Amino acid sequence: MSFFSKFKNVLLILISTLLYFAFAYFLERTEFSKLLFLWFSLFGCFYLLLKTNQISFQNLVGISILFRLIFLFSIPNLSQDFYRFIWDGRMILQGFNPYLSLPETFIQQGLSPIFEASELYIGMGELNGSHYTNYPPLNQLCFLIAALFSSKSIFGSVIVLRLIIIFADIGILYFGKKLLQNLNLPVKNIFWYILNPFIIIELTGNLHFESVMLFFLIWALYNLQQQRWIFAAILIACSISIKLIPLLFLPLFYQWFAKKTINTTQIEVSISFKEKTLAFLKNHVPSFTSLSKLAAFYLIILSTTLLYFLPFYSSELLSNYTRSVGLWFKTFEYNASFYYLFREIGYLFRGYNEIAIIGKITPILTILFLLIITFFRKNKSEIQLITALLFGLCFYYFTATTVHPWYLATPIILSVFTKYKFPIIWSFVIILSYQAYSNNPWEENLWFVAIEYIAVFSFLIYEIKRVTVKNLIN
Repeated sequence: MSFFSKFKNVLLILISTLLYFAFAYFLERTEFSKLLFLWFSLFGCFYLLLKTNQISFQNLVGISILFRLIFLFSIPNLSQDFYRFIWDGRMILQGFNPYLSLPETFIQQGLSPIFEASELYIGMGELNGSHYTNYPPLNQLCFLIAALFSSKSIFGSVIVLRLIIIFADIGILYFGKKLLQNLNLPVKNIFWYILNPFIIIELTGNLHFESVMLFFLIWALYNLQQQRWIFAAILIACSISIKLIPLLFLPLFYQWFAKKTINTTQIEVSISFKEKTLAFLKNHVPSFTSLSKLAAFYLIILSTTLLYFLPFYSSELLSNYTRSVGLWFKTFEYNASFYYLFREIGYLFRGYNEIAIIGKITPILTILFLLIITFFRKNKSEIQLITALLFGLCFYYFTATTVHPWYLATPIILSVFTKYKFPIIWSFVIILSYQAYSNNPWEENLWFVAIEYIAVFSFLIYEIKRVTVKNLIN
């Protein structure tokens, strides 16, 4: 037996450790070639580690935590959002409402409401500092925790924020494994998320709080599977209060609540039209009890979410918050797919960017798609429900004006519980979007964006065909 074959797994772990260390401490966002080399190398090691049968589940857990701890003392190098996180947390600690003020206002007036105000403003950039914060209340709580432990050190705040995210991923691992077991799926599937270099780098490395949002979401799905729907509703509200994206999922829970009362007995062809109609209603319309539970489920989610916003309430909160959220539909553009095609059509026929119009149409298309899969797709089992969540969210991303890399964390964890793995391919190729940061000034090369989405859509079409054929055979 060769040396490599005998010590292959040890070498893969050692190489990955060195690559993560280089990524964390010796990489700038503008170094695109170096970024690609490290990224593709890490994904190669990730795939080989995941496919081996010689490493136990417990050891894979340990390796996943080790890779995250490598980033513990590093400053994020692919995103500057964390500076705004620290700003918001320290503002709350000083008694300010972060939803009511702009960082640039204080800086322009020569004021320093918090320690290291100038450094934080320079770090977050003028674009971020000129808009009201759009991070929901429980996310603000995480920022406040960082401020409580480190109100005068950016480095210390980074460590606290990173530990919160690492603990959230450990929670995802715990409840994700339990949910996989209950769904009779391989528990090793959880490592498509936990061990994925994309997740380790974008969330732990660059301090994006999708991990915390997904911790509450996976915990909620586990409780829903256990029929504890009231607690699940509270957890979904917590997830929304970290990031708003789970709001898109709410319509898709309809069939899960309606499923228990639907009778699948066949309707006789010989009966009258009136009898057929009554039989159809009896077999397909949920009972009052089911609809009452669904209404209570929605009410708990919405009321709990509003309750979290209550400490920050003011007459300006709604207008400032919606103004910031609206930027993602009417102003910002990054790494889009179909939107860029729509934009080019606008340039062709109108001669200018139609984002103001397209940005209003695409959310309507998303709502229509969600309603279609809510009422016309079978979403009664847990796996069917999670698959619907996956496709509903991806449709939104496919039509969005802005798709930042860290957005993919949600499709990746959802895919763990389904037959589809195209989000894993997407997590591999989305690094191409960072080519824009190698240009000064910032500019996207749409050829790289095209390569990314051609790879994603090709694999998606392949998987849909494969699953369709398999279902037909079965």
